[in-house]
Amino acid sequence: MRVLLKISYLGTNYHGWQVQPNGVTVQEKMQDAIETLYQSRLGVTGCSRTDSGVHANEYYCHYDTDKYIREEGIISALNIALPNDIAVTDCKYVDDDFHARYSSTGKEYIYCIYNSKTPNPFLEDRSLHINRSLNVELMNKFAKDLVGTNDYVAFSSSGRTVKDTVRTIYNCEVTKNDDIITIKISADGFLYNMVRIIVGTLIDVSDGKIDANSAQSIINSKNRSMAGFTVAPQGLFLNKVYY
Repeated sequence: MRVLLKISYLGTNYHGWQVQPNGVTVQEKMQDAIETLYQSRLGVTGCSRTDSGVHANEYYCHYDTDKYIREEGIISALNIALPNDIAVTDCKYVDDDFHARYSSTGKEYIYCIYNSKTPNPFLEDRSLHINRSLNVELMNKFAKDLVGTNDYVAFSSSGRTVKDTVRTIYNCEVTKNDDIITIKISADGFLYNMVRIIVGTLIDVSDGKIDANSAQSIINSKNRSMAGFTVAPQGLFLNKVYY
């Protein structure tokens, strides 16, 4: 039987999702909790890799087991075993051919910028603090021009492991609510550090370092140096996963 879990987590204390030899990860904590429940070390497959310090409002993972436990019991037991910065919010049994990663048709990320002259300790690990005023109108101009099906290799770090760098961005928008600027990006898939590079580029657009009308020329260049810097991870949230 294949069990699909919907979880959320704060990534501050973790070296991303995937198990690593020299750092505590979310996947490791999930495996620990599941082992407590089933008394067996089961493999847990996630819907995506997330970098160190990145958060997830919505994340999915699955595991296989021969032991049936009611969904409500799984949720309750795992939440007891998990640390307070990881929570199971839903659980269901799915077909054996369902895959948390490969069955996904797209994802949505948000990036949070705290745009204020003064710091906010409550947002320190959940946003990027920028104390100069940002031009949301210019950022939105560039963001909207990113939408479409393109080779986004210019917005990807060299550490990527995929050969195909063509993706479809469905939506890219920038909104401001008081001192909080939110960048929301949805696509059928993302390259390594793609969202963080796009956000860094939007900040450079606001600062006048990159032309607000240059999105397509940067895409066409396929040159990483044409895009902006890579922002820090703590403002990034995996927000939705589509199936």
